[in-house]
Amino acid sequence: MPIPPDTATDATLLLPDWIIPVEPAATVLAGHGLALRGGRITAIAPHAELARRYPGAPARTLRGQVLIPGLVNLHAHAAMSLLRGAGDDLPLMTWLRERIWPLEGKLMSPEFVYDGSVLAFAEMLAGGVTCCADMYFHPDEVARAALAVGLRATVGMTVIDFPTPYASDADDYLAKGLAAREQFRDEPLLRFMFAPHAPYTVGDAALSRIGELAEELDVPIAIHLQETRDEVAEALARTGMRPTARLAALGLLSPRLIGVHAVHLDAADIALLAGHGAHVAHCPASNLKLASGLAPVGALLAAGVNVGIGTDGAASNNRLDLLGDTRLAALLAKGQSGDAAALPAHEALRAATLAGARALGRDDEIGSIEVGKRADLVSIRLDAAHQLPVFDAASHVVYAAGREDVEEVWIDGNSVAKKLQLIKSSSNRELNAILCRIQQWHHRAAAIISGTNPYFCRDEQQ
Repeated sequence: MPIPPDTATDATLLLPDWIIPVEPAATVLAGHGLALRGGRITAIAPHAELARRYPGAPARTLRGQVLIPGLVNLHAHAAMSLLRGAGDDLPLMTWLRERIWPLEGKLMSPEFVYDGSVLAFAEMLAGGVTCCADMYFHPDEVARAALAVGLRATVGMTVIDFPTPYASDADDYLAKGLAAREQFRDEPLLRFMFAPHAPYTVGDAALSRIGELAEELDVPIAIHLQETRDEVAEALARTGMRPTARLAALGLLSPRLIGVHAVHLDAADIALLAGHGAHVAHCPASNLKLASGLAPVGALLAAGVNVGIGTDGAASNNRLDLLGDTRLAALLAKGQSGDAAALPAHEALRAATLAGARALGRDDEIGSIEVGKRADLVSIRLDAAHQLPVFDAASHVVYAAGREDVEEVWIDGNSVAKKLQLIKSSSNRELNAILCRIQQWHHRAAAIISGTNPYFCRDEQQ
């Protein structure tokens, strides 16, 4: 029986050469398109069928392009884009103690967080990231920055036991985070999560309180977990437990928990994460750059752990390029495991989309191209010389394409970026105003670490 025409006049059709819906898994739809209405996907069908069902609807032909779900960056410190390149070629704890924490101690302010976050979110959005989980201070400013750019975000309510220019103790961090959540509770693009920094910077009392609040408020928890070998050794010496076991003892391991990095895991750690339904945010570029090691992604996936992908901050990655990090994750999983199928292309793309959405509890709305879901979409060109011929569109997205091939980005069905440029005039005005202030932030940071960073030229230190 033929499908009757849809009489709606407010639908829009997108007609790419391919669609990779992510769900069902390992599927590529050739010659199919989407109907969008009210910010959601209302139909997925062959081009000709969509034309029959939606006569008169405006149609965009995306020749040579593939549509994928918007990328989900499962871990970032957006404001640290203002520290891009300020602490290169250092191991994690040296990087933190001798470079990042001193810089943050003198630069931290609402203005620093807002400017850095807008800069980062604009970079992410242009490269196909439509949703980001962020962990930083001043969550109200992170939220404002996401709204200014038009990015979907899960904003972290950071908690550390020691004082910073932002807050004095764990109770103060919690109070300020919860106030920000209340302030932005009606913003449809925003959600919040608890973000205790790490087991070595947050004590048992605060972690237990966070677990209770997360259960009460039904929000995720993201925490840096077993990022380095030294972290695990120090935890054993101090508490007699590995950090993952300690989180389990405190009741934090659950489907709410996102273990960020999770590099130095043994079989017992992996079993705990899998048994409690916890998630992992894999940050391959940052882990390599800080020489932290290689996360056991193949073993995690084999155990049934949901693994998403994060860029981490620009201070430890230098690029907020989730598409590039997805390729890196797929290659590293093969090299580390000796199994070429440890993270195949379709699974890698799933990690960068639906797996991240699931970790954030947002997979009912985003992360895959399905009827009824939000129209958060990315089109990628696959018709350039460096991409032809196309045997498998998913393989090309992961292994051949780069963020420079991102043609257009939609959030809630609205085009927000095209050819690596933001579209909304208000977003561009905000970004341009911040770009005018970047040199001031640069000079302030350079003055703090003058004479210690070989990457600053002599003129920049004056």
